[in-house]
Amino acid sequence: MPAISFQAVSKTYPSPRGGSLKALDGVSFDIEQGEFFGLLGPNGAGKTTLISILAGLSRATSGRVTVHGFDVQSDYAQARRHLGVVPQELVFDPFFNVREALRIQSGYFGVRNNEAWISELLESLGLADKAESNMRQLSGGMKRRMLVAQALVHKPPVIVLDEPTAGVDVELRQTLWQFVAKLNKAGSTVLLTTHYLEEAEALCGRIAMLKTGRVVALERTSELLKAASSNVLRFKLDGVLPAQFEGKARVTGRIVQLPAHDAHEIEQHLAVIRQAGLRVEDVEIRKADLEDVFLEVMSGKSGQAAAGVPA
Repeated sequence: MPAISFQAVSKTYPSPRGGSLKALDGVSFDIEQGEFFGLLGPNGAGKTTLISILAGLSRATSGRVTVHGFDVQSDYAQARRHLGVVPQELVFDPFFNVREALRIQSGYFGVRNNEAWISELLESLGLADKAESNMRQLSGGMKRRMLVAQALVHKPPVIVLDEPTAGVDVELRQTLWQFVAKLNKAGSTVLLTTHYLEEAEALCGRIAMLKTGRVVALERTSELLKAASSNVLRFKLDGVLPAQFEGKARVTGRIVQLPAHDAHEIEQHLAVIRQAGLRVEDVEIRKADLEDVFLEVMSGKSGQAAAGVPA
């Protein structure tokens, strides 16, 4: 039995100008128990809509979603007991301190005598010294840690992390990933959405990519990386990149990155730049990473159909 199953899930919203907007279009895939699974896509791809349906915050127009075999609509109470969701938004109750809020959250799920686990969560997430602080007194990063603690307080077997490290510091990222990796190693299933693709590459064993409400890639992370351009030419450049590289290059300030399949293509790229009268610095060649794969898939340039996705 999969931990999460999306079966031909579609979601249509009425458009203010008439007609309708299809946010999800026949999304189907399973996440097995114990997986660390990544759900990637650009803004507007349908990731948050899919998670909202999974969490019971929105209803699918068609299709079915289950958590450990429990339908999120007809068996919603059991489905939600098996699920812990860390949302993107900072949502908190301003009338309670940290420990009290976790006790109340435990009560929502009927969990009694939960003090030992609450204390472990506070310690593991770096909140122990804030246990008696009012929620309003917490910084943004501390509130983010609190959202994670609230999602885990009833010990759900399935954890959903929706952009959990957006706008947080390096220390929180390391603390969070160490703790979540520990839970995953102990058997918890983790579904992660993130725009930090290096996190997904390091953590996720399998990845689905959404584009305009459809799954356009679904494969093990290692296989996605194998299918990418084999090398990337990276260098620093002062000046305007030649026009023929538009649409191919990733440019961040002075840093330019170009896909290159072999040594001949690398030399061709550098020759074009020299002919334009430009001078490059700090040249290096690296293997393609998940961001390169993501850009190829989203641009439709990926040469392989991912497993489970029609070509």
